[in-house]
Amino acid sequence: MSSARKPDWLKMRPPSGREFAGIRETLRERNLHTVCEEANCPNLGECWSGGAGTGESAGGTATFMLMGDRCSRACNFCDVETGGMEPLDPDEPANVAEAIAEIGLDYVVLTSVDRDDLPDQGAGHFAETIRQIKDRHPGILVEVLIPDFQGEQRLVRKIIDADPDVIAHNVETVERLQFPVRDRRAGYEQSLGVLEQVDRESDIYTKTSIMLGHGEYDHEVYQTMADLRERGVDIVTLGQYLRPSTDHLEVRRYDHPDKYETWRRVAEDELEFLYCASGPMVRSSYKAGELFVDAVLREGKSVEEARADARDSSVQQTERTGF
Repeated sequence: MSSARKPDWLKMRPPSGREFAGIRETLRERNLHTVCEEANCPNLGECWSGGAGTGESAGGTATFMLMGDRCSRACNFCDVETGGMEPLDPDEPANVAEAIAEIGLDYVVLTSVDRDDLPDQGAGHFAETIRQIKDRHPGILVEVLIPDFQGEQRLVRKIIDADPDVIAHNVETVERLQFPVRDRRAGYEQSLGVLEQVDRESDIYTKTSIMLGHGEYDHEVYQTMADLRERGVDIVTLGQYLRPSTDHLEVRRYDHPDKYETWRRVAEDELEFLYCASGPMVRSSYKAGELFVDAVLREGKSVEEARADARDSSVQQTERTGF
């Protein structure tokens, strides 16, 4: 099957502006990486709006990628480099905490490359970064997007014990397509097990993301969401897979925004997820989703009120960017 043709309505606006440049400079000075840049996220410019250099919260978000910019796995959808692993930077947890203060973020997302080469797969380093941020910025909300740690519960527990506000782990695609989409060391049941453990052992919000466009069928998407909800997952995001290069998997289909809206209704109204962000440009770290969590945890709003706030944000983004 040949790759699907990108529709005219699917477009991306390159990031620019003073805030974008300021945040990028802060990151470079501290040798920090973001998945926003490494994965060529289409929403980078939208999220990096936190008043760089002011030290004051301005509603911005950024996703820091810990433990280097090279991954021990080779997922066929991902643009992050593979192999050539380097030692961990012991100053990284403190540098991330300092960068947050300088940029002026009020919601931060931490993710990482996979580090199967390390004895604890980087879980301790990840947890220390959470603690450093929480100690220095008690009012900030911290979401973490963690690896599967090969399903080792003691390593997942290290993240739980660091007490972030949201723990996300992406199932990525339906069960049938786990390979070739993901590295063979990943797996559907392994990912479900990570999310189920977080739900079972804590009151922390759980979150996951599904990419569409790999050739999945509608009934498989529904079953995946049902499996996730059964494991106690609170928040799900659905977005369009975009091919990073000709070396990566081809796009099999582009779904219209109306289809994504249907999936949102199914997720929230039928399967009763607390919140679902669904759209072609939605990614696992997505500003509207973060606004939902912010409204519930910081402002004490009901789920319905928080959903409305997040939806308003999505509408405003569409008006600004055209998608």
